[in-house]
Amino acid sequence: MTLKGKTAVITGSNSGIGLGIAWELARAGANVVLNSFTDREEDHALAATISAETGVSARYIQADMSNGDACRALIETAGVCDILVNNAGIQHVSPIDEFPVDKWNAIIAINLNSAYHCTAAALPMMRKAGWGRVVNIASAHGLTASPYKSAYVAAKHGVVGMTKVVALETAQEAITCNAICPGYVKTPLVEAQIPDTAKKYNMSEEEVIKKVILERQPSKQFATVEQLGGVAVFLCSEAAAQITGTTISVDGGWTAL
Repeated sequence: MTLKGKTAVITGSNSGIGLGIAWELARAGANVVLNSFTDREEDHALAATISAETGVSARYIQADMSNGDACRALIETAGVCDILVNNAGIQHVSPIDEFPVDKWNAIIAINLNSAYHCTAAALPMMRKAGWGRVVNIASAHGLTASPYKSAYVAAKHGVVGMTKVVALETAQEAITCNAICPGYVKTPLVEAQIPDTAKKYNMSEEEVIKKVILERQPSKQFATVEQLGGVAVFLCSEAAAQITGTTISVDGGWTAL
């Protein structure tokens, strides 16, 4: 499977899921544009490493995904966007009647609005090229809910709904739009939480993983960023040309419950 000659823009991709997807798209031959809100030497070094190890063109473009104009500018600065992966996201946990307004607004802006702005800016490029793929990183929380995550659940349900709309609007073109819905994924951010959680519950780290973090994930195993990257590569392939407007769950059986 090759994506040689295609250019992928992946939002929120200097770590975790976004970076894992960028690596897999690059290994499949796509040129990649990394993004986050920081502009550090290590951000640009990540792109250089991907380029050196895969032979594709890779660069890093700073853009604040909470700002609609910045989202659109990211796509314009990239210049080409055959593949758009809307991945940027943040989380906050709180009862809804205590949920800070600024946190609600930030989560909706970064998790949902950024996907709208980036997609709106990328579609004309895809139409001009006669081909395109939009891959939205939603969540198991785009299909179900958990307490205390009102903004995140609302945003991810919105991403799933928007995925369907974009798919219908592009159904007669060589453009597809789908959503990947991960459960818990083993990222540096999640791994860093395990020791403190183990102390809090007076459990071993293994018990914390299975009984606390992965309580709702029947497989009791994390998904990996490589697995999510593999799904993204598949959705960008010709084998998936008639897959559009749907969700693919990578959640160890979570949404089967």
